[in-house]
Amino acid sequence: MAGMKGGRMRGMAMQKGAIKKGTFPRLLKYIFKYYKWQLFAVLVCLIVSAGGGLISSLFMQKNIDDIMNPGIVGGYESVKGRLRTFIIVMASCYFLALLATFTYNRIMAVVTQGTLYHARRDMFDKMETLPVKFFDTHAHGEIMSTYTNDTDALRQLVGQSIPTLLSSSLTLLVAISLMLWYSVIMSAVFVLCCVSMFFVVKKVGGASSKYMVAQQRSLGSEEGFVEEMMKGQKVMKVFTHEERAKADFDKYNEQLYTDAKNAHVYGNVLGPILGNLGNFTYVFLAICGGLLFTLGANSGVKNIGISSFKTGLVPISFGFIIPFLGMARRSTQAVNEMSQQVSMIAMGLAGASRVFDMMDEQPETDDGYVTLVNAKRGENGELTETTERTDLWAWKHLHKATGEITYTELKGDIVLDHVDFGYTPEKQVLTDVTLYARPGQKIAFVGATGAGKTTITNLINRFYDIADGKIRYDGININKIRKDDLRRSLGIVLQDTNLFTGTVMENIRYGRLDATDEECIAAAKLANAHDFITRLPHGYETMLTGNGANLSQGQRQLLSIARAAVADTPAMILDEATSSIDTRTEALVQDGMDKLMKGRTVFVIAHRLSTVRNADAIMVLDHGRIIERGTHEQLIAQKGVYYQLYTGAFELE
Repeated sequence: MAGMKGGRMRGMAMQKGAIKKGTFPRLLKYIFKYYKWQLFAVLVCLIVSAGGGLISSLFMQKNIDDIMNPGIVGGYESVKGRLRTFIIVMASCYFLALLATFTYNRIMAVVTQGTLYHARRDMFDKMETLPVKFFDTHAHGEIMSTYTNDTDALRQLVGQSIPTLLSSSLTLLVAISLMLWYSVIMSAVFVLCCVSMFFVVKKVGGASSKYMVAQQRSLGSEEGFVEEMMKGQKVMKVFTHEERAKADFDKYNEQLYTDAKNAHVYGNVLGPILGNLGNFTYVFLAICGGLLFTLGANSGVKNIGISSFKTGLVPISFGFIIPFLGMARRSTQAVNEMSQQVSMIAMGLAGASRVFDMMDEQPETDDGYVTLVNAKRGENGELTETTERTDLWAWKHLHKATGEITYTELKGDIVLDHVDFGYTPEKQVLTDVTLYARPGQKIAFVGATGAGKTTITNLINRFYDIADGKIRYDGININKIRKDDLRRSLGIVLQDTNLFTGTVMENIRYGRLDATDEECIAAAKLANAHDFITRLPHGYETMLTGNGANLSQGQRQLLSIARAAVADTPAMILDEATSSIDTRTEALVQDGMDKLMKGRTVFVIAHRLSTVRNADAIMVLDHGRIIERGTHEQLIAQKGVYYQLYTGAFELE
């Protein structure tokens, strides 16, 4: 099932749209939210950096017309003062440009890493609010890819691509403005050449961008597959599935290779093409400038530029042509720099789009207003709220109609009344399920895989909400109970054990964070986990990593049971809690479980019928319906489905 689900999810991920409309403005707004003054400083620095290098070209004309030509005629002494001023001005311009470049790079380092910090934090905060359904319908590798590959693409976009694009755009804008100062005719020629360069960028760069985005999706899909295979290594080896896994991986790897190859083929040829177009533009402008100079010298053709308003119409000179060509060279370099960022911008925006998709996921809705509070009982038996832990809990119910507040003792009385449910509208999983569990009763669910056993427990803790019917907890509709409070009242031991990086003591305390060391040890003793813990290298301070990889499956399950024990809740759900424990360990666990379940409402899901013989009621489910109910003795006497299961006439599927 996991493999099928993972494959389905990966297929869905690959079909998702790459870039949503409005992603770029939203990204800028997101950055501006945290770094408005830094971005203003960066903009100023970029303007100074772009203008500093180009404005110096303005002085090149003065150098030629006011210094070089007079110096050739009158000698060094005649232009010494003007030359000194020119050198100081040029040095100042370059120094300011260098200082501005240094400053904006330092600021952008802070902005880039800060943006990633906020993005990862916001994604994780949102992820913690998402319903279980989200994780059931999304491959974990795909989610991890958002935290790794997509944030890395975002780093490239914010830290390099956007500043380069902005800097090059400013350089091009300032250069064209200065070109118009020298010559409108040559500026028009240059703009036409730029149009041809941008046409090439659109065609070649667009193809590169498309494949860059595809590469990002393929990378996420491959990571999802690898993550799935790593988790299923034991299953693969047991069923000798290695060759099939290799073949499946080759498909994902081949797709990634194809997308990456095409992306970089187009990306790598774009630079040389634009470089040669830039050289052609430089030569073509030099020829045009030479023609205009010749026509001006021989035929008196006048140059037209913004400077003409100051100097009047005069023939073009080398003092105009040389700085013009310098600015043209710098401008074509700027166009080349922008083109090199096209594919990276597309990939970065695709990553940003996926990051924002995570942030935009609908959180788990919770309209509950009944809360769980510490309570104490007065002399007259009435319950009142207290801030101290009393081990007496009550539901605080604010009645919206009257404004009255009532307190109902938390006992663990749970009733399902004609409940219908389906994970998808088109497929109903539970049909007309009705059952009750009085405080302290042990209710067992028996049935084939897919019968709806786990689904019922998922509805009790509101991982999913029912389609029809009612579920009442101590007489209160659970839809009225705040989900956090509802789940705090339920101790759960799942079939799949999850331990976290930390000590054994910390993993047990996960059930109740304010539990003392003594309470954690008592819970471990109750679950019969204390003996094996004391034999660990550092006892309760032994560090666990890799989901408790240094422990056996049975030991991990014992810790999970101890975690539920320290929570000390009035109701418990045990989903195949002893499924991974050997027979000898099961006897020890069962003894501890019996102690743990005493006085609590317990829902047990088990394939081993021996574990539910002492249940107060056993529900036999088939295709989402309760077909038999009663105690072990009653069901045996009926000689129905349960009897056949117990006697081995047929087995659970």
